[in-house]
Amino acid sequence: MNNTHKRLSIIMLCCCAFWLTACSEDKAAKTEQAAKVSIDKNPFPSRYTPLAGEPTLITNVTILDGIGNKIDKGMVYFADGKIVEIGETLSVPDGVLTIDGQGKWVTPGIIDVHSHLGVYPNPSTHSHSDGNEIVKPVTANVWAEHSVWPQDPGFGRALAGGVTSLQILPGSANLFGGRSVVLKNVPHRTMQEMKFPDAPYGLKMACGENPKRVYGKRGGPSTRMGNVAGYRQAWSDAQDYMRKWDQYEADYEAGKNPKAPKRDLNLETLAGVLDGDIRVHMHCYRADEMAVMMDVMKEFNYQIYSFQHAVEAYKISDILAENNVCSAMWADWWGFKMEAYDGIRENVPMVHNTGACAIVHSDSDLGIQRLNQEAAKAWADGRRAGIDIPQQDAWIWLSANPAKSLGIFDKTGSLESGKNADLVMWTANPFSTYARAEKVYIDGGLAYDLNDPQSWPVADFELGQVGEGDSK
Repeated sequence: MNNTHKRLSIIMLCCCAFWLTACSEDKAAKTEQAAKVSIDKNPFPSRYTPLAGEPTLITNVTILDGIGNKIDKGMVYFADGKIVEIGETLSVPDGVLTIDGQGKWVTPGIIDVHSHLGVYPNPSTHSHSDGNEIVKPVTANVWAEHSVWPQDPGFGRALAGGVTSLQILPGSANLFGGRSVVLKNVPHRTMQEMKFPDAPYGLKMACGENPKRVYGKRGGPSTRMGNVAGYRQAWSDAQDYMRKWDQYEADYEAGKNPKAPKRDLNLETLAGVLDGDIRVHMHCYRADEMAVMMDVMKEFNYQIYSFQHAVEAYKISDILAENNVCSAMWADWWGFKMEAYDGIRENVPMVHNTGACAIVHSDSDLGIQRLNQEAAKAWADGRRAGIDIPQQDAWIWLSANPAKSLGIFDKTGSLESGKNADLVMWTANPFSTYARAEKVYIDGGLAYDLNDPQSWPVADFELGQVGEGDSK
């Protein structure tokens, strides 16, 4: 072999050695790929345990099933925490606890979609004011559940008013106020023990006067157009954040061993909305602003599930129906600020009459105790205006529609076979001022009994505050 051939052989051997080394190093790099970074979407899981109950049959009652049906002289049978059957005549096993409800009414439990219990609890002091994180217009990173004080006496008082579930929202100072949480109204030691299992998170947003008032002298936004620019920029930032994570996922699957983007808790919540995991509930009074927000919704391809307060919903109820957006409303609050000036007492029935989703809410630790009366006022105002809505349809405002907006209608909000046994037996027609919740069941467990004061829930904070003889 001449020298030329020897040199070629050496070169080829070197190239092979280099190639083998490179392949070995590439294989080692793949073997040593860093563990994939993933984000826990449920870091604070529910630890709710249903109250103990027993198979129960309630007879001789007028039933409003929460989805538009009324049964006179009806029966309700529930067992193992679920509604088994309702009707006029039921066959049930022997030995079932039977309650004769002669002259009484049964409805689904009330669901309040707008409550601040626990985050603005009683006693109302600055030290308890934990609903608004007023540091910047976008605070989607905060979660209302981390401010919930379970000792708030308001939970027990709402229970006595027939409220079985409620959404706890942050306040409305910010464009994005933070995440909401849905609770079962079973007063407990911790928020996690009240947390409604598998209920979707919500995102509280606010438009109009509140963000303007809070941030107008803090660098903005100070106008409604500034508010809208703030929403749009935040959604745009969230889209960019999602692209970075999508690229990371793709690169990781391709074996490129990429570095994960830094977590941003603000953008993480907004990305959850854009992914469809988190539901937007937006404080918004004026019809024109609601229409603009539905345009923004379409621009960034997310869904608004409710406008909260919505005092001018009657002006655009057809547009709300077209866009599948619920309106959560008071019966008669109006005029306490400029954007509430056009509120009318017929708002709820007018929205309902157009085929849109109408909800009666409280936004009040007092109003939540009598939401049945708030719905009755709205129903009566509609009748006086010539909108004659049957009471069985009006109850939808307190149960089925709230459950739909919160994403829990498959579990509660109506008296249907297989759903949670969340129901109330009333002493009289619940649209009467004189009606009281006599028995309140949550998942089939008796959570409140009007005739057994010793069983009424008492917050730890209340114990020992008033001694015998100190009532004066």
